[in-house]
Amino acid sequence: MSVIPLRPIHRFSAVGALPRPAAAPQPGLHGFVTLLMRNGLVAPHQVLQAIALHKTQRRLTETLLAQQAISPQRLYDSLAQHWSVGVARLHADPPDPRLTQQISSVTALREGLLPWRKIGEATVIVTAYPEEFTAHKPWLTEKFGQVIMALAPLQEIEAALLALHGPQLAQAAETRVTAQESCRNFTAHRLRTRALIVAGLVSIMAFLTPLAVLKMLFAVAILAMIATNLLKLVTLTQDRAPPPEHRNRAIIAQLPTVSVMVALYREDNIAQRLTQRLEQLDYPRDLLDILLVVEAEDHLTRAALAKSSLPSWMRVIVVPAGSVKTKPRALNYALDHCRGSIIGVYDAEDAPEADQLRKVVDRFYQRGAEVACLQGKLDYYNPRSTWLSRCFTIEYAAWFRLFLPGLARLGLAIPLGGTTLFFRRAALEALGGWDAQNVTEDADLGLRLYRHGYRTELIDTTTYEEANCHGYAWIKQRSRWIKGYMMTYITHMRDPALLWRQLGAKRFIGFQAQFLANILQCLLAPLIWSFWGFALGLQHPLATDLPPLLRFVATGLMISSALVFIYFDIKAMRKTRHRLSPLWALTLIAYQPLATLAAYRALWELLTKPFYWEKTRHGLYDV
Repeated sequence: MSVIPLRPIHRFSAVGALPRPAAAPQPGLHGFVTLLMRNGLVAPHQVLQAIALHKTQRRLTETLLAQQAISPQRLYDSLAQHWSVGVARLHADPPDPRLTQQISSVTALREGLLPWRKIGEATVIVTAYPEEFTAHKPWLTEKFGQVIMALAPLQEIEAALLALHGPQLAQAAETRVTAQESCRNFTAHRLRTRALIVAGLVSIMAFLTPLAVLKMLFAVAILAMIATNLLKLVTLTQDRAPPPEHRNRAIIAQLPTVSVMVALYREDNIAQRLTQRLEQLDYPRDLLDILLVVEAEDHLTRAALAKSSLPSWMRVIVVPAGSVKTKPRALNYALDHCRGSIIGVYDAEDAPEADQLRKVVDRFYQRGAEVACLQGKLDYYNPRSTWLSRCFTIEYAAWFRLFLPGLARLGLAIPLGGTTLFFRRAALEALGGWDAQNVTEDADLGLRLYRHGYRTELIDTTTYEEANCHGYAWIKQRSRWIKGYMMTYITHMRDPALLWRQLGAKRFIGFQAQFLANILQCLLAPLIWSFWGFALGLQHPLATDLPPLLRFVATGLMISSALVFIYFDIKAMRKTRHRLSPLWALTLIAYQPLATLAAYRALWELLTKPFYWEKTRHGLYDV
């Protein structure tokens, strides 16, 4: 059994005898901080600050490490000296799996506890927080009998758990959401079977009455277009200046710890820049907990992070391999490692505004528990890189500065974006976190929040991202988004009556317009385009069959839809700091066919590989 020998610290004997303290430890934390100052390891002002935070919300060891007041090795050597215990080398001498299975991994990670070895009749419990061991001792004794304490940093406890129980932890991350609200039971075979039945029925009808089927599809396309544009017009009516924010924020006696997760995959070229951007956040470092979440097989990103000099408030969480490889699964796994009561999510290329976390904390402080999520605005820091980046920038402006705020004011469910999201931890855990198989986990979670009585609010803070600037890469990314919308719609509509009761009539109808109408509009757009040809005098199968009045109405609807589309985008663009010409909004007409290509690609992937996560490459452009 490997233990670092520290004087006057006891060693665990190889024959199993119980350790005998060399000297009685000084009582409590006061003796420990006295030891630190007497040995000149920590400055007095840092000790006072650490004690003050420990009394309110922060563990002493976390505070000292976050302040970089002392190195981890010296800290744990001093802890061991003060409490007269040993330091366990978990990497060289892993714990007994029969013991670790007796407490949940969630408890082990949150409380920094790990059953390690039996010594005679006693069980050695490794802890990262010795000052809390006395509080845990009653239930540990009830479970294990006689217990004795050893020390190890939390990172080593996490690594030991991963090495022992990686597959079980991965499975738990994939099944946190209840089966009734998850898409994990929809296999590709099952989806193909349903699709073939529908396609077969439509084909038979098309063979028997081709014109009737064409009319039906055209009517569905028109209705989808009307629904999406009506929703835009309604959100436009909600566009008004937000109430002025008070310059002096609320005085919060105890700032909460904020944990922010950043899921990384094949991001070796952006890891260093990411850490530099996150270091710009204006929030007390001892209350900031940044988790860089990396897949176990992603050796390139792990190596890049290993070369980076990460501050103590930023740590790497390695996700074990599982049956799927998605961002929501990684977030679910990392959630148990978080230390904060507020949980945030960023993407690898994000550059958040410096005061963002303070705004989030203030808003949560001002709102009741029903506001479980805050969504920040997203924008791009490379809007002029290409024509596609200009279109993407305009689209994001319309989404985050007009559409989502309008939905929020209307009280409709908000489909979340994948980043700059902040949750009350209690609500997030009550919902089971993210659906690990859904490739638009953000939109799905946004709907589940409202189904269970929570609300999302938009907050006036912006995170800048890297716009996807190249055609095929854009189509791949957009196909993942549309595929996720398709899966989210199928999942939540498996019981329409229950969804109606949970959301209410207004939100249920809004859900249909946001998801079903958008999906259908993308898939059936070619029918609308073909009718534009008829409006320009070209031949069309419906030209002689539709009454003149219906042809006139259809043409008018298409023209008005295009005008609404352009006006909406121009109005949204003026709300950004970018000075793009309004003429760029006119070019989005050529942008829409890309979305249709992506929709058909999404449909194909839904039927062949529904849970496949299409990786978007980052780091081509910088701030």
